[in-house]
Amino acid sequence: MRFIFKTDYAQDINLAKHGGHVFWYGALMLLLLVAPWLVAEYWLAQLTFVLIYAIAGLGLMLLAGFTGLFSLGHAAFLGVGAYAQAVLARAGLPFPLALACAAALSALVGMVVGLPALRVKGIYLGMATLSFGFIVEEVLARWESVTGGNAGIHIKQPDFFGWTMNSGVEFYFLCLVITVAATLGILNLLRAPTGRAFVAIRDSEISAQSMGIYLARYKTLSFALSAALAGIAGALYAHKLQFISPDQFNILQSIDLLLMIVIGGLGSVHGAFLGAIFLISMPQVIAMFKDYLPATIGQAPGLQGLIYGIALVGFVLFEPMGLYGRWLKIRTYLQMFPFYRKGMFKRQKSFQKSDRLQ
Repeated sequence: MRFIFKTDYAQDINLAKHGGHVFWYGALMLLLLVAPWLVAEYWLAQLTFVLIYAIAGLGLMLLAGFTGLFSLGHAAFLGVGAYAQAVLARAGLPFPLALACAAALSALVGMVVGLPALRVKGIYLGMATLSFGFIVEEVLARWESVTGGNAGIHIKQPDFFGWTMNSGVEFYFLCLVITVAATLGILNLLRAPTGRAFVAIRDSEISAQSMGIYLARYKTLSFALSAALAGIAGALYAHKLQFISPDQFNILQSIDLLLMIVIGGLGSVHGAFLGAIFLISMPQVIAMFKDYLPATIGQAPGLQGLIYGIALVGFVLFEPMGLYGRWLKIRTYLQMFPFYRKGMFKRQKSFQKSDRLQ
């Protein structure tokens, strides 16, 4: 088991806690850089989708995992970013400027949606964000002069001031750069007072308020940052598919995003990436094993939804910390073997508010 002897206060907020982090994350980055020459074009496209969904997952993780504000309409922010990018790109605006505008518009919409978070919480906040998702989907379908309505809208390849990005490899590297930048931004935010205020609000709003944290400001800021990241992911998603329609940003997409961070590991940056890998790879795994199942099961239209539901219930019951939590247990077991105790990660009893008052 690794023990870190700290000699400086700055070591508490270092991104890399020890040399092992530098080595393994450096090796991962090297692997991602050479991925276009190691995998086929189809799998490179799937890896690109993993990066795009990871950006959206980072935004939702910041909101739900670190601030404790759940959203059931997060796909609406993807839709706002995607359509803003499509409209601005068709108007001739270069990709970087269009991406910045799409992120800003999504953040502005997120601030508006975040206003109900100042008064409601829990299931009521989920209902408010769910209603917002329905409103955005309806607006995208009805505003035909701008969005094309249910017929959808085409979007061209990213244009960098005259240079067009035509190949899938170039777009993959673009998504990789943006994903790395978003990840470093989230990690640095969590080390800053703002990120610590988010975590304090998640743990206890009353305690956070008593420490001088302005709840309205930080809740609204969390919604804005989360929506901005979702808008960036939506813009990249639109460029990747080159065609978008309102039904791509419905309630099912929102549930997929929430499923992604819960299964990945709520409250961890790693969980956003593990959840994105799960969300993108599961349909491929189901398709691979579908032929080995009986026809009545393998050809059932709701098979994928059933498997997702079983996986979600299984994680909630047996592994609430998600895939990242399972990896932490495996790593601790390997580091402490043979002194690992089974009850080390035993879940503590949680009390309702009425139980605490008795």
